Amino acid sequence: MSAAAPAGFPRVALIGLGLIASSMAHALRAKGLCTEIVGYARSDETRRIALELFCDRVTDSAAEAVQGADLVVLAVPVGAMGEIAAEIASHLKPGAVVTDVGSVKEAVIEAVAPHLPAVVHFIPGHPLAGTEYSGPRSGFSTLFENRWWLLTPLEGQDPEPLARLRALLEAIGANVDEMDPKRHDLVLAVVSHTPHLIAFTMVGVADHLRRVTQEEVIKYSASGFRDFTRIAASDPTMWRDVFLTNKDAVLDILGRFTEELFMLQRQIRMGEGEQLHAYFSRTREIRRGIIEAGQDTSAPDFGRAAPHKPGDPVGG
Repeated sequence: MSAAAPAGFPRVALIGLGLIASSMAHALRAKGLCTEIVGYARSDETRRIALELFCDRVTDSAAEAVQGADLVVLAVPVGAMGEIAAEIASHLKPGAVVTDVGSVKEAVIEAVAPHLPAVVHFIPGHPLAGTEYSGPRSGFSTLFENRWWLLTPLEGQDPEPLARLRALLEAIGANVDEMDPKRHDLVLAVVSHTPHLIAFTMVGVADHLRRVTQEEVIKYSASGFRDFTRIAASDPTMWRDVFLTNKDAVLDILGRFTEELFMLQRQIRMGEGEQLHAYFSRTREIRRGIIEAGQDTSAPDFGRAAPHKPGDPVGG
């Protein structure tokens, strides 16, 4: 897709340089959507790799990275958002747009918004895109193509910077939608957070069983378990913060899941084949709907190639 560069974001500052930030940088570069990308990460090694692969400049402080930036993207774990916001607040350019890529929105807003000056525009966001890989080498320019990027504007949001940010995200291939922060956290608890928790749990159970069966669980893994292990390979720091900051919604959905599980246990125990068949038929339609909506294909990893180890070249 070709697109003219949206006006107003010549300098972009990326705070945190993992999968999402590095993919965003590759996409911005590939489409010529900014003139300078400045990055910050705590690790010297991460900054070195980012400078080599996708940043025009890197700094050893977040405050320095945001100076003069037209767009600031907070791409650190949710638990670190407030600390970073406090650090950069007095260094932000008047009129700058500040956004984030956190998987939880209410907690991020509570942590970040109080620190930011009134002269900047805070527009929380969340790209529904990713792989099980992390770090500055994991990014690729097509990660966001045809994937949803949710924005959760605050009350009284100026429509002009919102429109500019939306245009930029659409230019890198994302489908952009707006959502109330509380609604966002509930929806993500259903489609992402609780499924990840279940995957972590199932892999933990299999790990315990593996010790009993002398590696047979791993040796004979079927595709279902492989999918669980792929999901459970996600960044542990990020997911720790997600569950601690979106606990009410996750616990709600986890309770509903438990009720469904008890129902299925009873049907299996009682040999209620017709009820099981009807249940599985209904749930199969969800999968068909996801494919019809263009949010998955039969190819692994949404049909995209991403680096599989630190030494691999960046895809896209």
